[in-house]
Amino acid sequence: MTDTTNGAPRTAPIQSATFSNPVNAEIRRAAATGIYDIRGGGAKRKLPHFDDLLFLGASISRYPLEGYREKCGTSVTLGTRFAKNPIELDIPITIAGMSFGALSGGAKEALGRGATLAGTSTTTGDGGMTNEERGHSNKLVYQYLPSRYGMNPDDLRRADAIEIVVGQGAKPGGGGMLLGQKISDRVAEMRNLPKGIDQRSACRHPDWTGPDDLEIKILELREITGWKVPIYIKVGGARPYFDTTLAVKAGADVVVLDGMQGGTAATQDVFIENVGQPILACIREAVRALQDLGLHREVQLVVSGGIRTGADVAKAMAMGADAVAIGTAALIALGDNDPKWEADYNALGTTAGAYDDWHEGKDPAGITTQDPELMKRFDPIEGGRRLNNYLRVMTLEAQTIARACGKSHLHNLEPEDLCALTLEAAAMAKIPLAGTDWYPGKPGTSY
Repeated sequence: MTDTTNGAPRTAPIQSATFSNPVNAEIRRAAATGIYDIRGGGAKRKLPHFDDLLFLGASISRYPLEGYREKCGTSVTLGTRFAKNPIELDIPITIAGMSFGALSGGAKEALGRGATLAGTSTTTGDGGMTNEERGHSNKLVYQYLPSRYGMNPDDLRRADAIEIVVGQGAKPGGGGMLLGQKISDRVAEMRNLPKGIDQRSACRHPDWTGPDDLEIKILELREITGWKVPIYIKVGGARPYFDTTLAVKAGADVVVLDGMQGGTAATQDVFIENVGQPILACIREAVRALQDLGLHREVQLVVSGGIRTGADVAKAMAMGADAVAIGTAALIALGDNDPKWEADYNALGTTAGAYDDWHEGKDPAGITTQDPELMKRFDPIEGGRRLNNYLRVMTLEAQTIARACGKSHLHNLEPEDLCALTLEAAAMAKIPLAGTDWYPGKPGTSY
């Protein structure tokens, strides 16, 4: 490039890394509207994740298992601590809580169908339990949230487990929201609130303020259900060691730990991108808490937040988790953000793979909407079949890795089977850097 006046070379223009085009666009949007941006999904920034870990397959020092002849177990039992009827699952991959209201009724039905075919559980979410969801879910976890929307003691008794939601990874310390355009007659009736009016739920439960009160609440729920079903406590990935410790001391059977890559139906973008920790930084701290209490494996740990593949499942379990939960990945398996609706996404000002305005209720795939015409596009039977396929592939992938490490069950995977590719991942996961036996902060080292 040359200067038009004297022909001297001109310095090439440089885009600021701090004030990038997306940042500038958000500044202009905020200046034009005066309101913060709301969207669905999880953190979009690049974070240390499971991709930064690798497995150390067996060779001479470790003996691999033959994939065609030697079995690798995948079953898991959740809620063995106090519940009379713990949940027994064929695979350690569960479906996370997503509400009817945020999702269409057909999408909730499909999640139940797919989970049942795969031999695992699904979860209700804010807003209560639908009959379709209960009818198509062999194992259904009932979420008990601060909003109490749709809370019904009879439904508590119909559930196979109860999950007390203290927080979630996309917004630890923040409440939920479901905007008016998605509040149909049925959603309004289930939540006992006006149709078409924004519904916001509190960031904390209305009837308890700390771990001592949580213990009382857990006992109340156990009395309602006759001590039959497991009680889960779900927390966002903020202070995993202390939160796990307090959840266990309050009487939880299962701790569900959600990292900041975990999705949400709708919340402030600034919250999603700037609050919480990556799930990679949370797992080992939660496991350490359980080990310090002498209850690792007796109290089960379910982790979520960016689980996508069987490799992710295997890595989470090698770090000490008993099972994982998927949300965003399950929606993609159903058909969310499918390129076949590209023209419709373009009409909304976005593209397939980037659509996150779930709160607007205009989802072309008919999944995150209450619009009757859009919902007709989604077939819950086909959606359930696709989800089952996806869950089975993830399970087979995890088994393949476990056998390569010489393990006859996914629960036999251990930190020793892993190495880290980056200093950040090594420090967060407490896994040695590849080619070394060291990670930052390792006990007995001063560097």
